[in-house]
Amino acid sequence: METVLAFVVGVLIIVVGLAVSIGLHEIGHLVPAKLFGVKVTQYMIGFGPTIWSKRRGETEYGIKAIPLGGYIAMIGMFPPGKGEQAGEGSTSFLRGMVQDARASSAESITPGDEHRAFYLLPVWKRIIVMFGGPLMNLLLAIVLFAILLMGFGVAQPSTTIGSVSECALPATSERQTCEPGDPEAPGAEAGLQPGDELLSVDGTAIASWTESTAIIRDHPGQPIDVVVLRDGEEVTLEVTPLLSERYVTDERGQVVTDDAGEPVTVEVGFIGIGPASETVRQPATAVLPTVGENITGVANIILNLPQRMVDVAEAAFGPEERDANGPISVVGVGRVAGEVASLDEVPVASRAAFLVGLLASLNVALFVFNLIPLLPLDGGHIAGALWEAIRRGWAKLRRRPDPGPVDLARLMPLTFAVVIVLGGMSALLIYADIVKPISVL
Repeated sequence: METVLAFVVGVLIIVVGLAVSIGLHEIGHLVPAKLFGVKVTQYMIGFGPTIWSKRRGETEYGIKAIPLGGYIAMIGMFPPGKGEQAGEGSTSFLRGMVQDARASSAESITPGDEHRAFYLLPVWKRIIVMFGGPLMNLLLAIVLFAILLMGFGVAQPSTTIGSVSECALPATSERQTCEPGDPEAPGAEAGLQPGDELLSVDGTAIASWTESTAIIRDHPGQPIDVVVLRDGEEVTLEVTPLLSERYVTDERGQVVTDDAGEPVTVEVGFIGIGPASETVRQPATAVLPTVGENITGVANIILNLPQRMVDVAEAAFGPEERDANGPISVVGVGRVAGEVASLDEVPVASRAAFLVGLLASLNVALFVFNLIPLLPLDGGHIAGALWEAIRRGWAKLRRRPDPGPVDLARLMPLTFAVVIVLGGMSALLIYADIVKPISVL
């Protein structure tokens, strides 16, 4: 019963955190819009039927039934078409979509508020309004990562031995469990034990696990002295690293792959010991680099999204396993949060740190995703404003008449296609997270 309750609490934390993130995102749009004089008729968290709402001044604030986003409604999002009247001359479905968008924009402008239309704002003000939402997610991510890194700390290898392998097997071996007849690992043969703290290796004082690994790898077949602290006493052991095939890893400990996607291996000295982890609080200078790494990671996922979605589909409808680092829906995020929250063997502080990090990563994803230069995303409006600035600047440079605002309503067919694609991807991810979820257990 307690496990189920903990699971529910974990899910609720993510749901509430996501709702707050969405609400702050929309406030990032709302505040500059009102400061610049644009009339905002609605501020809503969620989509679908309205659960609760209250009007304050000219704006209705409310919560809707489906908590998968939010919006603010500003009057006059699109300029009127040149030489056209809304609703006339509709010769095709696509043309009708464009004219319907213009008509809806025109109808939102009430008499006396014509000067408060969004499209009348200078380009730089429109960019500020549309960038304000993603900026709020970025700022929230920075705050959450600061809490995670500076408050909770992050797990990193210590200089204490956490595990000692019984046998020595190459990294590419089809099995990684020891069987009778396997060669004994040099560390176990020398008498190293879990809990031993490394003091020096081959006469070099050890300050980090990476330093000890580098020395061991450089001495295959050569006896070296390893000094450890065991039960308060220094113990010196002689170890002869075995030449073994190991995976090459990067600075983050991830296995390096070649152009064909195969793991890269190298023959180095190996004694078969692993580090115990310790939680270390990080300085403030570590926050922004961590946020930057997360932004890069999300951007890479988005750039490779078509192939990623193919992989998700193959996993959902076939025997393949899900990529733990691949895209995931809000359903999957909630499930992961619930699983972590229900892990009784994990300290409460570690579970709380994971949930904080998960919310921070979600806000980074919201920041990057909303900046994709496609309507109806914020990045689409920003791209349109930038194109208008370029077009007007070019016309001014060539001493030609001002071309006027860019008519983003013409992109409504593309917007419709983007909505369909995003909806399809969301449905696929939700289905995959139900039938073949990414699990932390």
